[in-house]
Order: sequence, then C-alpha cells, then structure tokens
Amino acid sequence: MGFLALNRLMFKQKEQRRRRRIHNQKSTKVLKKKDSLCQEDDHSEGGKRSRYPGSNLPEDIWCHIHSLMPLRDAAHSACLSHAFLRSWRCHPNLKFTEETLCLKRNACVGGVARCFTMRVDQILKNHSGIGVKALHLKVPDSCKVDTCRLNRWLQIGITPGIEEVTVFLPINYRTKYSFPCSLLFGGCGNSIRHLRLSNCAFRPPVGFDCLRSLTKLQLYKVCTTGDELGSLFSNSFALEHLELMYCGELISLKIPFWLERLSFLRVSECNMLQVIESKAPSLHTLEFFGDPVHLNLGESSQEVNAPMVANKFLNLKCLNIYLCAVNKAFTPAYDYLSLVSFLDASPSLETFILSVNQNEVRHDSVFGNASHMRQVLGHKHDNIRKVQINGFCSAKSMVELTCHILGNATSLESLTVDTICDGFTVRDERRCHVQNKSECWPIPRDKILEAHKALRAVDRYIVGRVPPAVKLNVLELCSRCHAIDVELP
Repeated sequence: MGFLALNRLMFKQKEQRRRRRIHNQKSTKVLKKKDSLCQEDDHSEGGKRSRYPGSNLPEDIWCHIHSLMPLRDAAHSACLSHAFLRSWRCHPNLKFTEETLCLKRNACVGGVARCFTMRVDQILKNHSGIGVKALHLKVPDSCKVDTCRLNRWLQIGITPGIEEVTVFLPINYRTKYSFPCSLLFGGCGNSIRHLRLSNCAFRPPVGFDCLRSLTKLQLYKVCTTGDELGSLFSNSFALEHLELMYCGELISLKIPFWLERLSFLRVSECNMLQVIESKAPSLHTLEFFGDPVHLNLGESSQEVNAPMVANKFLNLKCLNIYLCAVNKAFTPAYDYLSLVSFLDASPSLETFILSVNQNEVRHDSVFGNASHMRQVLGHKHDNIRKVQINGFCSAKSMVELTCHILGNATSLESLTVDTICDGFTVRDERRCHVQNKSECWPIPRDKILEAHKALRAVDRYIVGRVPPAVKLNVLELCSRCHAIDVELP
C-alpha cells in the first residue's frame, strides 16, 4: 500500500464522518434508517463485505501495513496518522541511502550531505529501536558524519532481534573509523545472520562470542587481521558464506574445522595475503582472486611459484581461479599445467573456471616448442562437467592444461574458451553485438594480436582433441571492431 493510497483512504474516512455529522443534525431518525440500510448492505451476500474504521484495526495489522511501505512514505505517514506513528516506532526495515531518502543527485555536494544527515537524524529520533530486523546504512561519499553521530545511529538500529546489518562508508573512513563491536554485546549481535561492512576497521576482541547466528559475512576494503577474524570464527558456528575483498591488512587466513557449515569462500585482491589454511569440511565453492599464496588444506602444505595443493577439498564443486596482471604469475617460469593440483585436490569438482588477465604474454609459446607436449599421467577427474577459460592465450603450459582436461575429465560436457579477459566486465558484455552498441570495448593492439594467436592455437592443438560428447565454445574477437592485419605462425 503506497503513501498516496493511504492518504486517499484517510481523506475518505474524514469525509464520511463529516457527512454523518450533517445528517445527524438534520434528523436522528433518518440517520438511524440509513445506518440500518448500510449495515444491511455491508453484511449482504453471505457476509462477504464488512467495514471497519481504520482506527479500530489491531496494532499488529498497522505495523504490517507500515512495514510494506517505502521508508520515506512510512516516515511521512507517521507524521499524518497517530496509528502509523505508533507502528513507526517499531518499523522493521531501516534503509538509509540516497535513493530511499529521495536525495537529488544533481544537488550540490553540501546539500546532499546536509540533507542525508538531517533526515537520518529525524527518522531515528522518532524510532524506538524496537523491532528492527534490517539496518542498511550507505553514507554518500560527500557526507562527513562524525564518529559519535555514526555510532549513535548504529546504537539505535542494532538492537536485540536484528538479523541484517549493512554499513557502507566513504573510502576515507577506512583508516579513521572502527566498527563498534561493543554494540553487539548484551545479546544485540546474536540474532544477526548477515553482516556487510565496507571502508572501516573491524576488530573483534579475543573471546568475541556475539555473532552466534551469523551465516553470511562480507568485508569489502575492511582493515582486519587474521587473528581478529580468528576471534570471530571461534564462536560463529553457523557461518555458511564468507567474502573478503581488498582487505589490505590480512596476511594469514585460517579457517577452523568447527565451521562445519561453511560452503562458500571468496578471497579477492587481499594483496598482503600470504597463507590460506582451511579445514572447513563442507566447503564446495572457492573463488580466489589475487597473487599466488601458500595453501594449506590439511596437515601439510606446499608453496611454489604457481599455487599448489597438497590435500583435499572433498566437497568442492565449483572452483574459480582469477590470475591478474599485477601478480607474480606472469613470468616465463609460470606453469599453468601446475593448476592440475587443484583438480586433483577436488574429487567432487563439477565446474572449473580459470580467468587470466595479463597485459602481455611472456610465457613460452606453444608455436615455438610444441614437439614435447607434457602429460600428467594417472590423474582422472571424473566429475568435472563444465570448464571455462577466460583470457586463453598461446602459452604452451595453458595449451597443455587444456589438453589434460580434455583427456582426463571423463564427464566433461562443455569447454568454453574466451580469448578476452579484462577482469572487470562480465563475459560477452565487451562485445558490441551483445550489448547492441556501436562498437566493442577498446582492447590494446598487443592483446588483439595475442588473441589471434590463441585462436590459431585452439585450431591447431585443441579442436582435434575434443571428444564427440563435449561441446566446444570458442568466443572469438569481433571481426568488425578488432580486425587487424596479423602474421600468424
């Protein structure tokens, strides 16, 4: 029910009361007769119609109606109706963004910041803090909220029974604001199921046990250490989903065995990270983006130039590896074939996605030394069904890896090879014919040259090895936007 509809309803009720007062002044007898007729009509047709004045609705009904309204309409209706004012004090969803507060994007910077702060203050002033289920706070980049006010907002919103907390702050808050873990004490945090933080510090103390119901944790550009996350993990037994992105202080990530429900792990661009240790038994999806790290998936581990795995991800079903241009992988010594160790360590693996984003290829080319193609014997991958390689190049070790998969993935259904990977856009969105644009996304000339070499490598070394039951998808460059003269080997 929208704000305008409610206004019409309340206006109609006022008009009806006014008309009744006029009729009452004219004739009590006529009024009684009309009341009798109205009552007869209201309960006609088997009692399907019944009218109740809005003020007589139970309070829980008002609260439910109020909870379905957008935040701004809900706040306005509380100013117009005593019934809504009572229900507003326990409105369950508090979402503060430029959109929900209807701030004009074309307004001056100071105007947006001032209006955002004023409206959040006003809304929370009239809220009791009771009944909040979700708090979503996204502070505009132009808004400078002092620490005391920010803590006061969180204190009003984070109360016992809350299930979702999202705090997105401007980038300059990362080094000067620490999320107040003390607000989670006293039972306020034990009902939280989803916690999302960005651009702040997160410092759970030793013995932290305030997030016992937490199932999903997402930290984006958050300052936190491995020990501090360990304090959180010590009592977060319900955790199922963990995402750590651009957490620059993280050096070592250790996931204990008692996180039995953890099934999804994403670690992205944590540039200081050196070690990942996981003993979570139910992990089935792992996405890693960044430099090669020291992996320990059991009692032993191994560290080499390429990521290697010594033990098992027994339940891992989807593996997404992203290698970007800033890391150490792109040297002539890097060996893509060594990624077979991940496949060996994941006996339940069904989907394998490798994305390689590099400015230039400096590996040994398959065209220069194809006489001795290496094979890794004694390795079968019986459950892999889908393989996708983004940024496929003419490196010999990448061709060897692809040939190994074709020869040993006995349940393989599809192999997708894309010669483009920039690390920022979804596959196919860079192509003009997909987005109906005038031209494709710009690609440097050296990448176009390498893409043409990669296509020749596919034709020469891959196509003939594809089993009849496997569908091969080769995503080529746009013939219109990326057509250049190139001398292929």
